[in-house]
Amino acid sequence: MYFEDDYNKIYYEKYGNHKDIILILPGWGFTRPTFNYLIDNLSKSYTIYILDYPEFGKSILKKQNQTIYDYTKTIRSLIKKEKINNPTIIAHSFGGRITTLLSTKYKVKIKRLILIDIASIKPKKNIIQKLKLYLFKLLKHIYMPKWLFNLFASTDYANLPINLRSTFKNIVNEDLTNYLKYINQKTLIIWGQNDTTTPLKDAYIIRKEIKNSELIIYKSASHFSYLDYPYLTLKIIEEFLKEKEA
Repeated sequence: MYFEDDYNKIYYEKYGNHKDIILILPGWGFTRPTFNYLIDNLSKSYTIYILDYPEFGKSILKKQNQTIYDYTKTIRSLIKKEKINNPTIIAHSFGGRITTLLSTKYKVKIKRLILIDIASIKPKKNIIQKLKLYLFKLLKHIYMPKWLFNLFASTDYANLPINLRSTFKNIVNEDLTNYLKYINQKTLIIWGQNDTTTPLKDAYIIRKEIKNSELIIYKSASHFSYLDYPYLTLKIIEEFLKEKEA
């Protein structure tokens, strides 16, 4: 199925037909299929919605140079159009950025949050990274062969379609830390101990900022902790969803 606004054409899928709803907001890239195990099991008791982000999977970016706020407004419109009322949101990595804004700035009615290795905190650059960025900005206005571009650019940035690069820069440079304290939903945070994309220290900050939250750390797990421990993740989510509201 598709939803379209002035900014994006979003492909999404729906599984199950139950009263309680789960909206899955995956990470950056085409990561929708990585949730198949959770969908197969959770859709027995819940209606599941999951989507592709613009330029990944079957979704299309209609306007360049978007921000995380543009992306979030598109998802908010999809939620309204599909009548996704009071869902629990499962967010991984990039999906955490959208979830943070949906539940605070845009005040979408959300029942609970399950945040898995989310990206909402802008990482601080060390002196080497700052120097590298300065040289990159300087050289790109002169001449930069592809081999030099690949040396300076991150893997994620270098692999992006050209029309998505400005949007990617806008998104990763936005720090949403100040929004976290306004999240009021009961929140479960799951994190991989060895996550190098969104480091474990971010999990402790998020746990501190979101008052009604609990943190579970998977030993030796990566940024895709839900794939490292699929059965455990499923059981933890099922128990969390059964808990009564505080």
